[in-house]
Amino acid sequence: MAFATITSAQPTLLGAHVITIEADLTKGLHAFTIVGLPDKAVEEARDRVSAAIKNSGWKSPKQRNQKITIALAPADLKKEGPAFDLPIALCYLVATGDIRFDPKDRIFVGELALDGKIRPIKGALAIATAAQKKGIRELYVPRENAKEAALVSNITIFPASSLKEITDHLAEDKEGVKKITPQSKTLLPGKKDITGEHAFTDIRGQEVAKRGLMIAAAGGHNIAMWGPPGTGKTMLAKAFSELLPVLSEKEALEVTAIHSVAGALDRSIVCEAPFRSPHHTASYVSIIGGGTIPKPGEVTLAHHGVLFLDEFPEFDKRVIESLRQPLEEGVVHIARARGSERFPAQFMLIAAMNPCPCGYYGDPKRSCTCTPTAISRYQQKISGPIIDRIDLWIEVPRLPHATLAPGHRDHYAKTQFNEFIERIASARAHEARRFIDNEHVKLNAHMNVRDIDRMIRLSESVSSLLNESAKRLDLSPRAYHRIIKLARTIADLDESRHIGEAHILEALQYRPKKLFAA
Repeated sequence: MAFATITSAQPTLLGAHVITIEADLTKGLHAFTIVGLPDKAVEEARDRVSAAIKNSGWKSPKQRNQKITIALAPADLKKEGPAFDLPIALCYLVATGDIRFDPKDRIFVGELALDGKIRPIKGALAIATAAQKKGIRELYVPRENAKEAALVSNITIFPASSLKEITDHLAEDKEGVKKITPQSKTLLPGKKDITGEHAFTDIRGQEVAKRGLMIAAAGGHNIAMWGPPGTGKTMLAKAFSELLPVLSEKEALEVTAIHSVAGALDRSIVCEAPFRSPHHTASYVSIIGGGTIPKPGEVTLAHHGVLFLDEFPEFDKRVIESLRQPLEEGVVHIARARGSERFPAQFMLIAAMNPCPCGYYGDPKRSCTCTPTAISRYQQKISGPIIDRIDLWIEVPRLPHATLAPGHRDHYAKTQFNEFIERIASARAHEARRFIDNEHVKLNAHMNVRDIDRMIRLSESVSSLLNESAKRLDLSPRAYHRIIKLARTIADLDESRHIGEAHILEALQYRPKKLFAA
């Protein structure tokens, strides 16, 4: 046979493209050509494939007088990465007649080492999902990617360690060869383990901040904490992820696929809400995403999780302002000359900041050394639209030194932590029932104006209180609706079917008062 076809796939952030690989062999001087818009990594597959074939026991393509043409279709789609090594090698071996098997309903992906071993790739879960939707029966992946790919049901995953292992498994005319055992289905943990030590229980005092974090975790709200240096803002933010429940199966699959394609997956599956904490010197592209060929940024890697921005005003103003769209819509649109992408970015923002560059503006113990101009410039980096998109503004003040003494630990810290976990789970259960018929809204913070009108009713007294307060505080329409969503979460934590005056008043107190004007 001088022609063969094998199916492979190229992962994308939101799925995968099924790629058809064709091999054509003709007599003549040796040449090895790959066509179909390959990038440098795909072009270099010629040498990796040739060496892997030779070291796996077959005659090297370079030792034969033939012209080899490998075509990757569709031809107008840019092909990236080394995942096509394995299918190219198999396609060539089928074309030469060295091996025989039926490639129908099978997809192959994997990078080849020079000795024929198969190395892991990015995006195995996205490929498995696309293959399952296409009705593919079998997927062959590197052994390290098998557990990730096996999250998808109704498709058989075969983990492979080498090219020879796969060819022996596929051979139709060999008896007694060892077959590859399919990977068993990967199951998600149904419940978060809250036993053992937790950073949240190490936090002394700061009860207002703790309650603010509980409310944020229950309803998916954005929160900002401000105060002098060293009062525990960063510690509170990093302990926040302990309050969040495990991801649902759908969320876990989405997050795992995103991290896998981006090359940020450090385990087989992401079951817990991701926590991303970029440094304040991070660039616009690294936070939002972009590049010549659009790639996801930190806001997308924080999808269904938390984006923590410490020293918030120290970030470049362009970065801060670019958060407007993802905070409002839960997506980010990247448009470039080479193409445009729509990346998911539904995350909770936690911002921590000092009130001024030196950190002691308004501090009762230490004097601020900043000039009025420096303070104004510092605070103006957080614009009104960004302030409006943050639901809770929490002051984190100094603590009495006696509270920090060694051995001084709140006796109810663990009990309080367990209570927070239970109340958050209960509030989210109320939200799940409320939005059971709305696939786009899962938490109170995700509601738009239409959802608020349809799902929330305020009594006359509560509505009057809210309107009078909004007028007195000069709230924007966006801030007005965010007060309602925040009050709904507080009511859920109180197991209340209706929003009461106390819930509105508490929600109002989280608007910025001292440092920022609402």
